[in-house]
Amino acid sequence: MGIYLSTPKTEKFSEDGENDHLRYGLSSMQGWRSTMEDAHAAHTDLDESTSFFGVYDGHGGKVVAKFCAKFLHQQVLKSEAYAAGDIGTSLQKAFLRMDDMMHGQRGWRELATLGDKINKFSGMIEGLIWSPRSSDGNEQADDWVFEEGPHSDFAGPTSGSTACVAVIRNNQLVVANAGDSRCVISRKGQAYNLSRDHKPDLEIEKERIVKAGGFIHAGRINGSLNLARAIGDMEFKQNKYLPAEKQIVTANPDINTVELCDEDEFMVLACDGIWDCMSSQQLVDFIHEQLHSETKPSAVCERVLDRCLAPSTARGEGCDNMTMILVQFKKHAQSSAPSEEQSSSNGQVESEPKQETSET
Repeated sequence: MGIYLSTPKTEKFSEDGENDHLRYGLSSMQGWRSTMEDAHAAHTDLDESTSFFGVYDGHGGKVVAKFCAKFLHQQVLKSEAYAAGDIGTSLQKAFLRMDDMMHGQRGWRELATLGDKINKFSGMIEGLIWSPRSSDGNEQADDWVFEEGPHSDFAGPTSGSTACVAVIRNNQLVVANAGDSRCVISRKGQAYNLSRDHKPDLEIEKERIVKAGGFIHAGRINGSLNLARAIGDMEFKQNKYLPAEKQIVTANPDINTVELCDEDEFMVLACDGIWDCMSSQQLVDFIHEQLHSETKPSAVCERVLDRCLAPSTARGEGCDNMTMILVQFKKHAQSSAPSEEQSSSNGQVESEPKQETSET
C-alpha cells in the first residue's frame, strides 16, 4: 500500500479554548499519509498562571508522539525547577525525561497502551486524531518505579517524535524545541521564528553527530533519519560514554525565552507538514487575512490545513500529516517594547531569536 493513501483523509480533529489571557484553536488532519503520527497537547491552565501548548510529530510510528502528549507537560509541572520559577530548565529536563521514562517494563507497557495492539482491543480506528484530555493521567503520582516483567530490559522505542512546546506565564513565553516542528510569533504582522529546525546539516548538529560516531549521507543521519534532535529513536542514543545531550540524536531542546508585548498578535505551533508548504511569513500573512472574516481560531487552522493539502502525491509536499495550534494573545498588562531577542529591524522572516539554552 505504501506510505500514501489513494485518496486523502480530510476529516479534522479541531478544538477551541480560552482563559483571561489568551484564546486558542487547533486542528489536525491525517491527509495523504497511510497513518496519523501527529499528537498535540493544549492546556490553558497548566496551573493558575500558566498555559502549555505542544505539537509532536511522530516518525516510524505514532506511540512516541502520543507518549509525549500525555506525559511531557506533567513532567514540567513536577520539576523542582518549575516550582522555583525556572520554566526553561523544567522544559529541558522534561524533554530528556521522556527518553528515560520509555525504558523498561513500565515504558513498554505505557507505549503498548498507546499503540496499535491495544487499539485493536479497544475498538479505536487507525487514523484517529489523538489528543489527551486534560484529565488524562494528570492526577497520578510520578513514582515511575522499576517494574519486573518480560520487558524490564526494554531499551526504548526505535520510533521517535519531534517536540515543539510553548509555555506562557503572564508576559513570559518560553519555547522548547527538538526537531523540525516550529513555533512562530506574529509581531505587528512580522513573522519571527522562536525555534530552529534541527536538521543534520546544521553545523552544531553535524559536529555532535560525527563526534558521537554517526555520519550524514544525503542529508540523513546514518542515511536514515532526517532530524538531528528528537525524543525516542533509541538506536541513535546507544553510546554509553556520552551524556544524553551529546548522543548522535538528542532530545535536548533549544530553549528561547521572550517577553510578550502589546504588539504580539498570535503564535503558531505546527508540524513540518505545514512548514513544507508555507514559509513562516506566508503563514502569518495567511492567518491575518483569514482573521478578517473568521473569529474562531480552529476554523482558521482548518483553512490552513486545506490550503496546504496537495491535490496529489506527485510532488510530496502537502502530503504529510498536519497539525497546527493558533494562540491569540489578549492584551498584555505591561511593556509594549519589543524584547531584545525579537527587536531585529532587518525585516527578515528567518531572523534568529537568541537561544538562551542550547547544546554546545
